[in-house]
Order: sequence, then structure tokens, then C-alpha cells
Amino acid sequence: MYCPDPFAETRPEILRALIQRYPLATLVSIGANGLEANHIPLYLAPGGGPQPVLQGHVARANPLWREPPPDGEVLVIFQGPQHYISPSWYATKAETGKVVPTWNYAVVHAYGPLHVKDDPAWVRQQMVALTAQQENGFTLPWQVDDAPRDFTERLIQQVVGIEIPISRWMGKWKVSQNQPVGNRDTVVAHLGQQKQPDSGVMAEYVLASLKDGKKDHPG
Repeated sequence: MYCPDPFAETRPEILRALIQRYPLATLVSIGANGLEANHIPLYLAPGGGPQPVLQGHVARANPLWREPPPDGEVLVIFQGPQHYISPSWYATKAETGKVVPTWNYAVVHAYGPLHVKDDPAWVRQQMVALTAQQENGFTLPWQVDDAPRDFTERLIQQVVGIEIPISRWMGKWKVSQNQPVGNRDTVVAHLGQQKQPDSGVMAEYVLASLKDGKKDHPG
């Protein structure tokens, strides 16, 4: 991933937060048919150790778990908030007119070997953990044990667990850092007026970049 230094995000706690908020991943691997992409919700196991671990499961019919990548490594992409940024939102439009459209976004790329966990007990625990994470905050959170045991056991037999110890990861936060502070302030204001799904969240990301004290830089 091309990532100029000012857009690079390497703080583990920030990368973890995005993955937990946006757990649906694009898992890219190389198999018998070349490049393959699977879309799988992945759970980032808790703990601040040197090697974070992603856990999930795939359908037993999915060849992903039967055909490990030849080099043993996969790429996992987590897409955070994204939003079109209109040049009309910049304060400098009225001053110079030298502004163009762009797109703001935040992503995490993680790399690591894919390990197969063909173990019903492991899969159940992974489902319990991911469900608890996603149900957290609901008035009446659903739990795996709410469903009949024989029903969930049959479903678990139809999937296979996967685990990816992260060997390296990086984030790219392209959130208007290449604009002067005045433009970033007006971007936040205009995002607050939009009704797109990610408008409010992207405003938070731009504000966070201002609070981090990142200096203006070339785009």
C-alpha cells in the first residue's frame, strides 16, 4: 500500500480500535486459481502482546482453508470510514480557487500466516467472542447459547476456524492532513451537515488528526 509518512498510522491501539469497529475484512490470498478475495468478519483477540491474532471461520465448502497460500502469508484489509470531500468545503476556495476534490478514508492492512482450526470447540468460542463484541451495547444482547445447542452444533460442523497471527500491520489515515488547519475546520463543519453513513465518523477522524498535532504536509 502506498502510504506517505504523514498518512501513516502505526499506533497499535488505534489500529486495534478500527479493526474492532469495522471487523468485516477482505482476506486476500493466492490459491490454485490465482488471487482470491474472501470477505470475512474477523475477531481481534484481546491482549497487548507483540503479535496480535485475528480469528474467524469460513464455510467448510470454501477452498481457502484447504489450499494454504504457497508462501504461507495472507493480506487482510479492514476498511474504516470513507467519504468524498468537495473542494467547495475548503476555506481557501474563496481565496485562491486552487482546490480539487479528494476522498478521505482510513484502512488497516495486516499480514500473517493462515492457520486452520478444524475444531468445533474452538469455533464455538470464536463465535461467542465475536458475537459478544458485536452485541455489546444492545439493550438485549443475543448470545450463542440463546439458540438450541443441537442447532448451533449442526451449524458449527459446517464451518472451519481460521487464525492469523499478525506478523506486521499498518494503517493509512488519509483524513485531510494535507490541508491547512482552516480547511480542516471547514471540512469538519461541512461533514456535520451531510447525511451519508460515514459523515459523522469521518468528522471525528479529521478532528482527531487536528488534536494529534499533525503538521500540514504535501498531499
